[in-house]
Amino acid sequence: MHVMKLLRFSSPEQSGWGILDGKHVQVANGCPYQGTLRPTTQSIPLQDIHWLPPATPSKIVCIGSNYRQHCLEMGRPVPDTPKLFLKPPSALIGNGQHIRLPPGVGRVDFEGELAIIVGRRATRITPKAVSEYLLGFTILNDVTARELQRKDVQFTRAKGFDTFCPVGPWLVPGIEPDDLRIQTHVNNTLRQDSSTADMVFSVRKLVSFISQVMTLEPGDIISTGTPSGVGPLEPGDTVAVTIEKIGTLTNVVEGT
Repeated sequence: MHVMKLLRFSSPEQSGWGILDGKHVQVANGCPYQGTLRPTTQSIPLQDIHWLPPATPSKIVCIGSNYRQHCLEMGRPVPDTPKLFLKPPSALIGNGQHIRLPPGVGRVDFEGELAIIVGRRATRITPKAVSEYLLGFTILNDVTARELQRKDVQFTRAKGFDTFCPVGPWLVPGIEPDDLRIQTHVNNTLRQDSSTADMVFSVRKLVSFISQVMTLEPGDIISTGTPSGVGPLEPGDTVAVTIEKIGTLTNVVEGT
């Protein structure tokens, strides 16, 4: 079955949405949030584009401690309700862009995650209705200054630095999210290898739960937590997060 992959890009001539077509981007008019995305006859080689995050969120809602094995490795109890925190949209970068390590913050970790792109405004929806409100799925790396996270208790500073939210390379509509293999490689060494089946709270439960608290807008991103195997990043590292049926998000780490 052919899976459509929608992406945002910029090039010297233009920027906007497109549809992946092999090693090219088929340029599209309109916006997928409004259901107005229409392919054109124009095509651009992938090598000529600058990747942008495949969403323009008003907010990025993240979930902590949502994989059972990750709870064990971090010494945390498995939560009985989802643990919500926010990353600022200013932290967003796209596929191929550099993660910058801030000076003096200590250890900075990768956290590969499945992310949801909201397609319709959602307020207090039921788990059963969630699929009607989703545009698709993508990959997010919830980069975290681990020592600041422990020091501050609140996650905002540790999770909120510029470049700490790589997302992409594209979004994929219509896939089932409940049993997808998720892997993270650092410099081609496998560091995380799990399945979304290890989630404590499913995609449907998470989206419904969040919508009881805050209205979700088209383009908002929900990141669903990371599996076990998180670890530090160093300048020069290449970190690649791969999720079954979606693809691979790759970013290089640089110092300051």
